[in-house]
Amino acid sequence: MASKGETDSLSEEVICPVCLDFFIDPVILECGHNFCRSCITRCWEREERNSCPECRELFADRTLRVNRALANLTQKVRNLSLNPKGKESKRHCEEHEEELKLFCETDKSLICLVCRDAQEHRGHRFMPIKEAVKIYKDQIKSSFDSLTKKKSDFQEKEQQQKEKISGVLEQSHSLQSHITSQFAELRQIITEKEQSLLLKP
Repeated sequence: MASKGETDSLSEEVICPVCLDFFIDPVILECGHNFCRSCITRCWEREERNSCPECRELFADRTLRVNRALANLTQKVRNLSLNPKGKESKRHCEEHEEELKLFCETDKSLICLVCRDAQEHRGHRFMPIKEAVKIYKDQIKSSFDSLTKKKSDFQEKEQQQKEKISGVLEQSHSLQSHITSQFAELRQIITEKEQSLLLKP
């Protein structure tokens, strides 16, 4: 039976960096990073560009390769984490040795049912751990989406600025060529006038 530490370590390897949950139909990108197929598809549709959410590498097309090894590992870890007989995989209160079932919103900590009735938690707000996980996961996802949108907007403005700078440089080169041409014509006219005056008796 795997220890709690081993289970936690394995769990980190099979968590999608986008949805922060176990991989579902994991795919691997050319850069080597893995995502749920639906997660990376949504990211690409939202950003309208084929890039890796982790390293930001751009790809020419939307080629997704199934990562069967990761899919098998994810299923094994999921079964291990949900195994009702694996009591050592559950977290317990160090003081009361009871299973941690509640999240104290006031102290932002996991507590057992005995802790809930203790004086130090009197008047605090509690919720089931699964409910707290969902709420905080949604908050993290919302923050991630917001940051992704801001980064996308920044990249778009950066591209617009680059295009403007490129346009100004092009105009500058064109103007420089025009001025050079005009001076050449003026020099030619002056030279012709000078020769004309010198030839007169």
